[in-house]
Amino acid sequence: MLSRFTAENGKACLKDFFEVPVDVYPVGRLDYDSEGLLLLTNDKSLNHRLLHPGFAHEREYQVQVEGRITDEALQSLASGITINVDGKPFHTGPATVSRLPEHIVIPERKPPIRFRQHIPTSWIRLVIKEGKNRQVRRMTAAVGFPTLRLIRYRMAGLTIDSMLPGDMIEMNQNDLYGRLGLLTHI
Repeated sequence: MLSRFTAENGKACLKDFFEVPVDVYPVGRLDYDSEGLLLLTNDKSLNHRLLHPGFAHEREYQVQVEGRITDEALQSLASGITINVDGKPFHTGPATVSRLPEHIVIPERKPPIRFRQHIPTSWIRLVIKEGKNRQVRRMTAAVGFPTLRLIRYRMAGLTIDSMLPGDMIEMNQNDLYGRLGLLTHI
């Protein structure tokens, strides 16, 4: 679905699934093909503090890539690589990256990603502190392992642990700011 409350080109959007006050909006949208943690708020200060590059909070992703990812590709992602953003080269900051354990349970995607019987896939954990448009997808493609599935697992200390797709958890401001590692705004 689109991670906004207005529909476009007949695609499902948040208002098709959730009923929230009119002043609530998503912070740090996910692209149409991505899934995972999406924060909905009416706190404009929070929006600024989470999205402005100067605050550099962590975003953690679980990423399924095409092929058996190599140690060299993981090292390149960790060191930072140059990707194209808005037609200009952008060098990503250092990242924390590792293979996800084989036993990790990830809910099925609906609709499922394309499946190719003879092409293996790998799951990695990627933690970055910037959030350029489609950055993770561009990073994995740049090292030769295109993203098949992308799940935002964490923003600072807020995770999707114990949540299933479509779940919504309401939080008060102090709890939310605490889990995000932010001081309550004045």
